[in-house]
Amino acid sequence: MTSPNTVWHSPKVAKNKRHGKQGHKSCVVWMTGLSASGKSTIAHLAEERLFSQGIRTYVLDGDNIRHGLNKDLSFTPQDRKENIRRIGEVVKLFVDAGIIVFAAFISPYEKDRSNLRRMFDKGDFIEVHVKCSIKECLTRDPKGSYKKAKKGEIPHYTGISSPYETPVNPELVLETEKLDADKCVETIISYLEKNKII
Repeated sequence: MTSPNTVWHSPKVAKNKRHGKQGHKSCVVWMTGLSASGKSTIAHLAEERLFSQGIRTYVLDGDNIRHGLNKDLSFTPQDRKENIRRIGEVVKLFVDAGIIVFAAFISPYEKDRSNLRRMFDKGDFIEVHVKCSIKECLTRDPKGSYKKAKKGEIPHYTGISSPYETPVNPELVLETEKLDADKCVETIISYLEKNKII
């Protein structure tokens, strides 16, 4: 709840002015999917490619955020909701600053992702389902998290003891069991070009 003693201060340098000066628009590419589906790998590769083209971009990664801003949150449904709410507010600031943000978060609940979309102007929220079967994710398991979750060492772990709700109508679906990371990046870049974001 917003305090009645706070007043919104409108900026003198609006988002559209930033777009005009830098030669590209801003948005969030929200990458949702199971742990080990490839979200962070694709996000960082896409960021690197855009950066090499002089485009202002940044990656926000779920694990990294939990080292600082959200280190007080667990993986319960309530804390997951708060995790995504906070990230949404941070991402909105980045987008207002004219930056293309890649947000790599499991974000397992459809309601939370729908709430996120409503925070942004039309076209500024691009939902990407990084689709990978739980069987394949278990095989990859680069951090050993699934192994720990199956032993009960990590409670409320998505795909093991907590559900993942598949996106209803994402802008893009990247099937990482069929496509390599470079092809996934090309698909995202193509979408940004087609929609005149870059």
